[in-house]
Amino acid sequence: MTKTEQQEPRPRELIIGTLLTKSAMKQDVYRATHELLGWIKEALGDIAADLSKEVSTKDPRLVFGFTDKGECACELQVAGDTLLFHMHTNVFRLDQSHSLWRSSYLVDDELRGYFGVVNIYNFLTDSFKYNRERDLGYLVARILLNKEHHFMVQGKRQMGFLYNDLADNVMDRERLKEVLYSLINYILEFDLLAPPYDQVNQVTVSEMNELNANMKLTTGKRLGFRFQADGDEPH
Repeated sequence: MTKTEQQEPRPRELIIGTLLTKSAMKQDVYRATHELLGWIKEALGDIAADLSKEVSTKDPRLVFGFTDKGECACELQVAGDTLLFHMHTNVFRLDQSHSLWRSSYLVDDELRGYFGVVNIYNFLTDSFKYNRERDLGYLVARILLNKEHHFMVQGKRQMGFLYNDLADNVMDRERLKEVLYSLINYILEFDLLAPPYDQVNQVTVSEMNELNANMKLTTGKRLGFRFQADGDEPH
């Protein structure tokens, strides 16, 4: 056996080393992301109460509400819009082509490039009120959080550049509320667009019966934002 062969770690030692570094890090990221979701729930409850006090008292038609949807999800109603927050239970490595891999922050420690993810979807409130199961919701942003509680927000327009400085963005309750208010402002800027006439100029008897019974013609706000479908990448 050569000296080089003697110095090479055995598979058992490699497994132990990986478990104590990468696997342990993923547990840290999951715990931090789960804690973040708890902060999100607290913040959304406060935001709903604040907006209701300031707005609903002046116009009772504008309704705000927060709903805890269980261990991994929650919901905020903002008048005619509903935001669904969903925490993924797995930890993800940032795509290798991302420019952040060339930053000193990730070059110094590549384990900082693993993230827990909270996805945020926008639906029309009426989609749930009238049980329109075919209505569309859109992924408007996602919060990525690493082992050091550094975060970035991926999205389009202002949501894609307001919170993209991973090295300097550290998540705390105050910063989180800033992100959530920015998100609400973002979705309120987009209006429901009527579909092209030629797409809805024919309807079957079955569809009309469904419409009369459940108002199920497909509806959705066109935000121009779907991570999988859009040709241009989110920031």
